[in-house]
Amino acid sequence: MFAPAVRQALKKNKTLRYGVPMMVLIIGGSFGLREFSQIRYDAMKAKLDPEFEEKLKRNKVSLESEYEKIKDSTFDDWKNVRGPRPWEDPDLLQGRDPQTLKSKKA
Repeated sequence: MFAPAVRQALKKNKTLRYGVPMMVLIIGGSFGLREFSQIRYDAMKAKLDPEFEEKLKRNKVSLESEYEKIKDSTFDDWKNVRGPRPWEDPDLLQGRDPQTLKSKKA
């Protein structure tokens, strides 16, 4: 007897039909968003492995050091080589003879 009365109230009252679910989504989303954003801050607080931290401190790579490495390189004799598609034979595409590769493997 109670269920038909509630069903009738939901059909007639637009606030109960549309407003309450909307408010539940907004408030519930707020709590959910808080939990998911907390993961980001917890991950920042997590400590790295001391061994890995030491390795990072020793390895000083900067943009300037990489530029110094390639500054004097000449790129006039480079060849643009397209990578193979999944259905293509990579040896044929790279200009290598598959017969000679088979003999080297055997």
